[in-house]
Parts: sequence; C-alpha cells; structure tokens
Amino acid sequence: MEQWVVISLMVVAYLGLTLWVGLRAGRGTSSTVDGFVAGDRNFGFLIMYFVTGATVFSAFAFLGGPGWAYSRGAAAFYILSYGVLGIAPWYVIGSKVARIGRQLGQVTQAQFLTGRFRSRGLSLVIALISIAALIPYITVQMRGAGIVIDAVTEGRVPLWMGVAVAYGIVLVYVLVSGVSAVGWTNTLQGVFMIVIAWSLGLYLPHALYGGIGPMFDAIISQRPELLELPGLNASGEPWNWASYSSAILVSAVGLTMWPHLFMKAFTARDERIIRRTVVWFPTFQLFLVPVFLIGFAGVLFVDSLPQPDFILPHLILNVELPVIVVGLFCAGALSASMSTGDALMHATASVAVEDGVRPFADLDEARQRLLIRVFIAVAGAVAYFFAVSEGISLVVLLLTSYGIIAQLAPPVLAALFWRRATTPGVIAGLLVGGLTTLLFFFFPAIKPVEIHEGLFGLIAHVPVLVLVSLLTPAQDHALVESYVSPSIAQRSATASH
Repeated sequence: MEQWVVISLMVVAYLGLTLWVGLRAGRGTSSTVDGFVAGDRNFGFLIMYFVTGATVFSAFAFLGGPGWAYSRGAAAFYILSYGVLGIAPWYVIGSKVARIGRQLGQVTQAQFLTGRFRSRGLSLVIALISIAALIPYITVQMRGAGIVIDAVTEGRVPLWMGVAVAYGIVLVYVLVSGVSAVGWTNTLQGVFMIVIAWSLGLYLPHALYGGIGPMFDAIISQRPELLELPGLNASGEPWNWASYSSAILVSAVGLTMWPHLFMKAFTARDERIIRRTVVWFPTFQLFLVPVFLIGFAGVLFVDSLPQPDFILPHLILNVELPVIVVGLFCAGALSASMSTGDALMHATASVAVEDGVRPFADLDEARQRLLIRVFIAVAGAVAYFFAVSEGISLVVLLLTSYGIIAQLAPPVLAALFWRRATTPGVIAGLLVGGLTTLLFFFFPAIKPVEIHEGLFGLIAHVPVLVLVSLLTPAQDHALVESYVSPSIAQRSATASH
C-alpha cells in the first residue's frame, strides 16, 4: 500500500475519533444559550487546562514556531515569552470576570463590558472589531490544515479538499454541541499536540545531528547569529530590542484579550478553576520547546525554503521516517489547527449574535441558538473562501490584529478596577487607540520609534480614556461596585433581600 494511502487512512481515523468525541460532548448540556455558548459554566480543571492551551497554540504555532526558529533563530523565543506574560493577568482578571459573568448572566466579552458601560453602540463596535480579527485567525488555521494534508499526501488531496474535510468535521461537532464540543475535542487534540511535538522535537535533532547538543554545537560554529537574542527580523537583519520587547508586550496584552479565550472565563465551574489553570498553563507551553528544536534542526539541513513555515512538513517528508510517524505528525498538525479553529468559529458566531444582533433585536433562546448556528456556518464559509484563495496573504493582518485586540485591555481593566471610568471615556479611548494602531500599521514610515503599532495605540488610548472619563459624569455607584467589588455588592444585595 502506498505511503499516502496509509497516511490518508490515519487522518480519516483521527478525524472520525474527533467527530465522535465532539458529538458526544453535547450530551447533558442544557438546550439554552448559556449551555451552547458557556457550557452551563461547568468546565472543570482538566477541560479548562486543555481548552486554554490548545486554543492558544494553533497551526500558526505548530508550523510558524519551527519556521521562526529555522529562519529567525532566537527571535522565536518571543512566542514563549508572550504566552507566559499574556496568561498571568488571568489569575486576577479571569476569576473576577467569571464571578461577574455568573452573577449577571454574561457569556461574551462585549456583554461584560457593556454591563458596566451601557451602550449598544459600544457592543456593536466590539463585535465588529472581534469579528474582523477572528476571521483571518480562522483562515490561518484552515490554510495550515490544508497545507499539511496536501504535503503529506503528495498533492493527491489538494488544499481545498483537505480544508473542506477537516473543517467540515469541525463544523458538524460545533453546530451540534457548541462550546462543550470545543472543550472535549481540545482535550483530545491537546494531548495529540504535546505527544507529537515532543516525539518529533527529540527525534529529528538525533536523526540529523546525533542529538540536541551536537545540533547546537554545529549551529554555533556555522550560524552563531541565529542563537543571539533578540534574533533576526523578517528581513533577516538583527531585530532591535525595542521592536522585540514591544512585540512581546503587545502580543501578551492581545493574548489576554482575545475574545475566544476571554469567553472561556465564563465556562469555568468556579474562580478557583481559572486560577489553577493559569498556574499550570506554563507546563502546557513547554510544548513550544520541541517545536523550536524542530526548526533549529532544519537550519543546516535545509539551505533555503520559499516559505520558512514549511520547514516541519519539509523535514518530515525528506527524512526517512516510518509511515506511521508521518501519519501521526499529520494528526498532530491537524490537532493544532482544529483545536484553535473550532474555538474561533464558535466565538465568532457567538459574538456576532450576542453582541452585534441581540442588543438591537428581541430574540428568544431558540432563535439565538439557531442564529448562532447560522453564523458558525457563515464564518466558516468566509474563512474557507480566503483559505483556498491563492495570493491572499492574511498573516500580516493576523499579526496586526493583536494590536487591535490589545485595545480592549484598557476598557476591561477600567471596568474592573477604576470606579471613575465612564462610557464616553471608554468609547473615545477605544476609537482613538484603534485608529492610532491602524495609522502606524498603514504608514510605518511615520513611526518616531521602531516599536509595534499596537503599543502606539495603547499610548494614545489610555490618556483619552482617563481624560474623557474625568470630564463626564460618574456612573451609578451600585453599578460600579458590582464590577469593582463584585463579592461585596453580591453580599449587600443578598442582605437587602
């Protein structure tokens, strides 16, 4: 039997297992919007651990991580840095968001913000920002899955067909089981990702160099610049510390604020689950260590590639590996893609309906669930179109979207910790920060300092939020306390009854 046939059968078996898990996940979940979007707020530690890790680390990490290490060397370590920094604030923020969401029945990021800063316009702005950032993210996941399947089957399963099959499975289980399917399939996929990454990360340096130590000895003697921080930029020139540090900072803030991750705070059984997840999350992030080792293994073995992100499939297909290993690699790459893609599709549709439609239309539970399912299909179709369209590059848009999503941080922090923040201040800050980020993205030549455009946005955002808030009337005291001191506000409300 030919190698590509064996690999295809392994992929089909893996997809079948994923579908089975996803469909069974919805059993026992209520037929309410709360059940479909927040899993009845019943996720325990194991599910939260894997859904957080697998949602954060996508096809971009599984393919892009080795690509960065191969082409840009130590610059890849910025991914490791911002992951730890980005999750740390959730020890405090995530637990408060979960408590407030449970008390007020919130299931999305915009609902959380507009619960404090009452404005249908703000809800719509956040929905549009979120959708605009999430669609390119879904597209990258789909394209990653298609590239892997196309490569390991030697082109016999083209990109468009690979994407259609893999994400047809995702579409079915998300439509049927909602966020419960995301949680349980992410657990399965997270285990696959970790096992495959460590297996390949330890095997390839040994197969090509005789071990990890000899591999780095060889790189030091022939390409020492790749092991010097902060590494190389996209042009292959040394990356300056200002750009490197600002990229870490903005990416960390953006990671904290991504809607699909933010929404997982509403799924936790209690606040302790979130705090435990944050503490244990760095153990999942160790998955990046073997991913980087794979990229470094290709430095002296592969002279050049048109697209560095192809280094992992290139090594897999050009090193003599047992066919079962190649098939498992394909399953691992699909795990990385699908575990993020399903969360993104679910979040995009939930945000579109709960934040973009419901504030302007009176919808009952059944109609909300139906409309969310419709938008899941629409989001998938739009992303699929971009994923299979040649010549449409979305990687730069994805990286820039971190700068836009980071602008949600000041409103969230103001809602939780600053009593004097007001709705006009939040809206003004969000608009100024977003526009500033876009300005420096489209016109990088006007940057006074070479730092991430998202940081310029935050620098403009915060003073505007503070100034406008101070110039406008303060909010209702009881409303403010329900966010800044939710435990005290809840006890007071209970005592009054």
